[in-house]
Amino acid sequence: MTLLYDTHIHLSDPEYSPYLYETIHNMKEMQTVACAVSMDPADSERTLEISCMSDLVIPFVGIHPERSSTGLDLIVEMIEERTAEIGGIGEIGLDPTYCETPEDHARQAGVFERLLSLAERYHKPVSIHSRKSIGGVLSILSSYSLQSACLHWFDGNKKDLRRAMEMDLFVSFGPVTVYANDKQGLLARTDPCRILVETDGPVRFSRCFEQYPAQISFIPSVILAISRVMARPYDAVCTILEENSRRFLGI
Repeated sequence: MTLLYDTHIHLSDPEYSPYLYETIHNMKEMQTVACAVSMDPADSERTLEISCMSDLVIPFVGIHPERSSTGLDLIVEMIEERTAEIGGIGEIGLDPTYCETPEDHARQAGVFERLLSLAERYHKPVSIHSRKSIGGVLSILSSYSLQSACLHWFDGNKKDLRRAMEMDLFVSFGPVTVYANDKQGLLARTDPCRILVETDGPVRFSRCFEQYPAQISFIPSVILAISRVMARPYDAVCTILEENSRRFLGI
């Protein structure tokens, strides 16, 4: 049976706490793997705890650019001492939204580069936040030899996409792809071998998703939208996405 993959979801978010066991049960029923990303050291610890509940949860640890001011030493220590437990590094990256001074930008970049160096050393896949910073992210990535990296919720333009494809990066598309023409346009220009899917839960989406917190059960809807854009059968797209996800994760 083909496995589905949600390559970027925050299962450690308090939004999921009341029904976390139900979510993991549903993952088993749907045969869906979750790459559970983290925001900071405490969140990373919680993600590792959740991964013990199911083999379908692959834990990613890291520091989101919003929280770049704290916890770097703790995350470095966690990665170095518990690398066997860790499936990937993320969510890490750049985002000027959270910067007010040049020092903030420099600190964000420093955290990003330090964690990329660990991903390179320990051969871990990386889930990258690149909102309003795709150029800077791609420039930094060019200095590293990573096992694999995904630009999660890709929001660059056509030129950015071409450069990402030239760098053999993965790009992920989420529930907004179901109804957003601009995302569908980017998807149509993406190498099918570099496409991943995600929910970025518990982010809320409009239209058919009615502003509910994103659930792993949204993944089939995203795949259906992709199959329509690609003009390929749903099952064929599931197979492509499984192969892509396994290459991203190194399994």
